[in-house]
Amino acid sequence: MSRNGLSVLAVVPARGGSKGIPRKNLCKVAGKSLVERAALVARALTWLDASVLSTDDPEIAAEGRRCGLAVPFLRPAEYASDQATGVAAWRHAWLESEASFGRRFDCSVLLQPTTPLRRPEDVARTLDAMMQGRHLAAATVSPVPGHFAPQKILRLRDGLLEFLHSDGARHSNRQSIPTYYSRNGLCYAAMREAVVDRMEIVESDCVGVVTEGHVANIDEPIDLAFAEFLAQKGMA
Repeated sequence: MSRNGLSVLAVVPARGGSKGIPRKNLCKVAGKSLVERAALVARALTWLDASVLSTDDPEIAAEGRRCGLAVPFLRPAEYASDQATGVAAWRHAWLESEASFGRRFDCSVLLQPTTPLRRPEDVARTLDAMMQGRHLAAATVSPVPGHFAPQKILRLRDGLLEFLHSDGARHSNRQSIPTYYSRNGLCYAAMREAVVDRMEIVESDCVGVVTEGHVANIDEPIDLAFAEFLAQKGMA
């Protein structure tokens, strides 16, 4: 196994201490837990060399094993707090996986369970964009709706509205505003140098992979309901 001659590790990060939705990673969308949905995508990617779950929670670890993910370690508390960065947890999982499997991984994909409606082709396209362009990393992004563009954002100062952007008043029509993008969480890919050596993802050399359509990214209960709606309607 490998992709374009490079060994690939899939990491599914799923800590237990979610606040917006308690036990979030064990919640179900269309009958499958968020962990299971990430595992099913990993299983469909036959070129992966290993797929691991990174968690601090024994119950989530048991769910990962049930779904076919390797759980060779538990994540330490320092990488599972609200203050811990995603790249630090990814780096820890990468190094622990190399120690557990006794091998080095050239690159890795991060499959967050909180974006449960990803497709295997989203992951393959992200990894290929990084490899073919010889970039250090790649991330899927979605266009930002026009009414959320920086030129449209307002703030309150002493109770009065003002534009955040200096020329915001000039942009009454969204057609005059450039297209912006936000990371949607469907997939991150990175070379070992980016995460292990530099502890970076988007900072230096990260190619954006634009995806179309609605993306459910789950932080609050309404996001879970939205994901359920998309899944039931076959819109994922």
